[in-house]
Amino acid sequence: MAKVVVAYHSGYGHTKVVAEQVAAGAAAELVAIDAEGNVSDAGWAALDAADAIVFGAPTYMGNVSWQFKKFADATSKAWFTRKWQDKVFGGFTNSASLNGDKQVALITLQTLASQHGGIWVSLGLAPANSKAAARTDVNNLGGSVGLLVQSPSDAGVDEIPQGDLDTAKAYGKRVAEVAAKLA
Repeated sequence: MAKVVVAYHSGYGHTKVVAEQVAAGAAAELVAIDAEGNVSDAGWAALDAADAIVFGAPTYMGNVSWQFKKFADATSKAWFTRKWQDKVFGGFTNSASLNGDKQVALITLQTLASQHGGIWVSLGLAPANSKAAARTDVNNLGGSVGLLVQSPSDAGVDEIPQGDLDTAKAYGKRVAEVAAKLA
């Protein structure tokens, strides 16, 4: 079984809930990026030892949160030594709007993985895009590059649409399966 780590920042708790679902699907360890954009020494060690890393960040103002960006900049130490070369990577983002420029945030995560020489795992699910589709359906936001999640701005962490949570768990499982095949 591949060792998977989910490294995430969550500003209001919604992205943390999604990270937990991705981790559940992948049997992964969670590494939280704190409110100041820092990761513990144990978190860095877990990332270095992982076969696969899933990045997670909220989309704020059209891209990842500044805390995630600070973390991304700090990964330059691993980049310089190619420590994460050929690891498997995935990513997810959450915003209050159905679109909310989430694709820009996902491309930021994918670019970070590519800079590290990583192998990116797409969502791998067809979109739920028929007239009969509902927010309870898997991939109801139609992602392909990675996992997209929507949490209304006035919704509590327990109100994330079930379809998004189910998609998160399925994506975690996919990343772990791809990592296991390549391990």
